[in-house]
Amino acid sequence: KVKINQPKLQPYVCFSQLSFELSSSFISIFIFNLSSNLFSCNCRMVKKAMEKGFKLILGSQSMARKRILAEMGYDFTIVTADIDEKAIRKDKPEDLVVAIAEAKENEIISKLGGESQFAKDPKPTLLITADTVVVYKGVIREKPTSKEEALEFIRGYSGSHGGVVSSVIVRNLKTGVRRGGWEKAEVYFHEIPKQVIDDLINDAITYKVAGGLTLEHPLISPFIDSVMGGVDTVMGLPKELTEKFINEVL
Repeated sequence: KVKINQPKLQPYVCFSQLSFELSSSFISIFIFNLSSNLFSCNCRMVKKAMEKGFKLILGSQSMARKRILAEMGYDFTIVTADIDEKAIRKDKPEDLVVAIAEAKENEIISKLGGESQFAKDPKPTLLITADTVVVYKGVIREKPTSKEEALEFIRGYSGSHGGVVSSVIVRNLKTGVRRGGWEKAEVYFHEIPKQVIDDLINDAITYKVAGGLTLEHPLISPFIDSVMGGVDTVMGLPKELTEKFINEVL
């Protein structure tokens, strides 16, 4: 069984209360299916962008962000930003994720030929950009750049926890109206076996996500104790915040 607790301020999704009779392989399947259900696109749902009369661009190649936006019921195209994220530095993680999302936004607009290209369109085009970092013991962690760094990251999570900060910016390219913000979540881990850590640092996906951390990975999911905050925030696109900003810029 799975016990789901609801604290006062933030939803708490608890994975640690699975009864001890369940094998680790069953837990892996359970968490993987839970993630798959979270991100699966409901094909029977009327696409919101078409229904509301606007076009939508996602400025990200992240599979998790694509899945979240599709699960929200939106049809969209992908345009990615070619920026040097390491060249953007901020002391606070909240400032950093917003600054990187803004840089992606500006680069994509430039790539598309500027906002003037959209001014006379009968339907507005919305651009969504986002960024995510992990914060461990007050230190900002972005995508690991080496096996040594990935090993340090994942060893640190074992029996401990890490914070996740995700930003989202939504811009109406027809009117120039934009909204942006960020959300936080905290992920708690059981002890992670050495063999699992070794397998993770040899997996290419570890180097494509902030902090080398991805909840839906079948290797790591059995060792997730709990998530305080939104799972979608950990995945890189806070759904409620994104929906709010889409409605505000229209």
